[in-house]
Amino acid sequence: MKMTATAAAVAFIVYSCKGKLGEADSLNIGETPVQTVDDMFIVQTENGKIQMRAEAPRMERYENDSLSYELFPAGFEVFGYTDDEKLETEIVADRARHLKYEDGRESWEAYGNVVVKNLMNQEVMETDTLYWDQENEKIYTHCYVRMYSPDGFAQGYGMESDQRARHSKLFNTFNSYAIVVQDSTYVLRDSVNFIGPLQKK
Repeated sequence: MKMTATAAAVAFIVYSCKGKLGEADSLNIGETPVQTVDDMFIVQTENGKIQMRAEAPRMERYENDSLSYELFPAGFEVFGYTDDEKLETEIVADRARHLKYEDGRESWEAYGNVVVKNLMNQEVMETDTLYWDQENEKIYTHCYVRMYSPDGFAQGYGMESDQRARHSKLFNTFNSYAIVVQDSTYVLRDSVNFIGPLQKK
């Protein structure tokens, strides 16, 4: 009777271990993140001055033989600053991806309700996909783009700009309009960085 109980226990353990090993064998390492970060916050500085700030609710890092990449599945925000540390550019997207290749190249992609704002120029661009060429310091897309500015509205397919979105150029434009007459006394205000006069006591 003892031998039968022992044999049954051993058979149960072997069967249980075999089942777990089968689950491990079916795991695809290439589709499993090697690192995850919640509430990611990055600040890039140069000579003690802030240049860029990035925030994301979640980051997932993946590795394979020829490529490593980071996914931001829950949204991504990037904020760019001027040389005197004023907030100038804001880029927001539903998702983003940062790819690193074996030859040292890197690329950034933002997709899903991408909004690019240049707060100094009061310009807003909306598109579905945006690429950042870090080496050449430019952003671009081949997708449909809407652009709103104090000078009017423009839309087209394709856009290229410096990475701060200071000088944006739309391609294949259609059904756009411009405001020809403006009040010459109008003063452009930086509502984000404006502090205002000191209050008298």
